Amino acid sequence: MSGERSSARSVAYDVIRAVTDSDAYANLLLPARLERAHLTPADAALATELTYGTLRMQGYYDRVIELAANRSVDRIDEPVLDALRLGCHQLLAMRTATHAAVFETVELVRASGSRSAVGFANGVLRGIARKKPDVWRSRVLDAARDQDDQLAALHSHPTWVVRAFRHSLAAEHRETELEELLAADNEAPRVNLAALPALAHRPEDSDLDRYSPIGFVWKGGDPRAIVEETNGAIRVQDEGSQLAVQTLLAAREIAEGELWLDMCAGPGGKAAILAATALISGARLVANEIVPARLELVKRATAPAASAVELSERDGTTIGMDEPGRYDRILLDAPCTGLGALRRRPEARWRKTPGDVPELARLQAALLDSAVKALRPGGLLCYVTCSPHLAETRVQVSDALKRHPGQLKELPTQDVLQGLAVNPLDLAGDPAQVQLWPHRHGTDAMFITLLEKEK
Repeated sequence: MSGERSSARSVAYDVIRAVTDSDAYANLLLPARLERAHLTPADAALATELTYGTLRMQGYYDRVIELAANRSVDRIDEPVLDALRLGCHQLLAMRTATHAAVFETVELVRASGSRSAVGFANGVLRGIARKKPDVWRSRVLDAARDQDDQLAALHSHPTWVVRAFRHSLAAEHRETELEELLAADNEAPRVNLAALPALAHRPEDSDLDRYSPIGFVWKGGDPRAIVEETNGAIRVQDEGSQLAVQTLLAAREIAEGELWLDMCAGPGGKAAILAATALISGARLVANEIVPARLELVKRATAPAASAVELSERDGTTIGMDEPGRYDRILLDAPCTGLGALRRRPEARWRKTPGDVPELARLQAALLDSAVKALRPGGLLCYVTCSPHLAETRVQVSDALKRHPGQLKELPTQDVLQGLAVNPLDLAGDPAQVQLWPHRHGTDAMFITLLEKEK
């Protein structure tokens, strides 16, 4: 085994260890580690596949490891377990030679300082290698408790997330798409970028997005070079995020002098589109973010249109009390479970629990109430979450309408989005609400709804 491939495995293992040990995000850490390691393009691609493939299928691999080791993964030291997961991915999902996968993984265990576990790791990996992937699949499914647990095992999602997705699809009478959705969460997303309106143009050698008028698919490898060359006027951004903010902008014609608020602006992707549009339309944007480090990211993201932006570091739940009736348009991209972005942040599925949902729902409700107060009569509110969980989406909007009787009017969000999209979208459910899906639209599972404050 070449030293280059060994270094690719080492990079992947280091990132996976940081994810487990320090709650790091792989999509933020991996690019820096790849740059530091000076890997060849081929080895960088290998390290990327090892990292994301292992994190995506971690739940499934843990079940295989438990069967092969005849012990719970809770009883395996974390550095050893992370190495076994990495080895499992090579043995069950890649065309890696058995001897190479076993040897290199055991060397990672040895290098981690767990010398006493070297024999254990070697035995578990050889046990896994002796059976074909289909045999392990059958054994894992046989050990599952029920149908939802089988789907959770096979597609490597927590069972509670599987059930939440089932309920969300059922709201559109499309629960038969559940397996397709779970499978889509384990596919690598395309590299999607946005060209800020009037500040940048799509490169000629790129493919247009299916839906977003300002989006395109990058085909040239690492996109950081073009982001830097354009000073951020071209930026990496999921198509669903682009569509969410464009829905607010397309809801009605923009009048010069409008004042907009991005209530929870960090890390700044949507604020960048708002700022660029404000710059060319004579509007002003207040980009608010309560976390200082995230506000710094907002500052960088909106730099190409900085003259149209005012930065604010406040608690969004108090803005309505402080500035009642001030804003013409408000984007509330609310803090949420993030279950809509599991393709790009596969480790996030293991970090949330059902107990996180009520607390987030309370925060979302408080932010919505604040946004309603901050809107001027006749103003527009776009409520967005990167989650399809009903408690964060349809239920949250329904409850807000009940809390503000006679103050809010639902708008035909689906019609607004269809009007701006390059191609028609396959949408279902309430016409006042949009739920995008990875398996159906190729985007993050963004929820979008438009509300108008009564005059």
